[in-house]
Amino acid sequence: MSKGGITRRSVAAGLAVGVAGTAATLFLAGARSTPLGYDFRGPAADRGLGLAPPSNCTPGTIGQTEGPYYTPSTPRRADLREPGSGGEPLVLQGLVLTPDCRPVPGAVVDLWHCDERGRYDNSGFRYRGHQFADSAGAFRFETIRPGHYTGRTPHFHIKVQGARTRLLTTQLYFPDLDEANRRDFIYRQGLAMRLGRAGGAWRARFDFVLAPA
Repeated sequence: MSKGGITRRSVAAGLAVGVAGTAATLFLAGARSTPLGYDFRGPAADRGLGLAPPSNCTPGTIGQTEGPYYTPSTPRRADLREPGSGGEPLVLQGLVLTPDCRPVPGAVVDLWHCDERGRYDNSGFRYRGHQFADSAGAFRFETIRPGHYTGRTPHFHIKVQGARTRLLTTQLYFPDLDEANRRDFIYRQGLAMRLGRAGGAWRARFDFVLAPA
């Protein structure tokens, strides 16, 4: 894939030259945040996840760089798994909330990540998709644990926005990868997911708190 060849080389090149490399990597990662192009259609059907909201929703979720591999207009789907994938199955779920811990029904949750070998699909929609939160603000994706590539710890990219909130663009991290997380200067502990295993798959949770528009 033509853009996919840039994924590891460009990030690694930026990291390799110290302070100047940090600035280069931030440029390559893209400090911009592309607006979402989806219509807010109201909440999805109730998913029945029964997720209890946190008792405190301040401060809001930290924003992070979009990176250079965002693709708009992804398929609306909850299952991002691909036939023949060798990745470890993972379920990512959570709530989209306001700063006072109220749900944001119908919020768009747009997820993308690399495959188990650290490669992004920049010509199609492999491991890319979006969905709408239900009336409780809940979302749920079935996918795999992404791999790593030079200079980055494994992570998810995500954009979240409600009809009356600001757009949040951020990244999510794995709490069980201490060494890789320490080496990644973009990593933030406040964006680490809650992680466990159940039913033969990884289970991750993260609740997003969005600022009002």
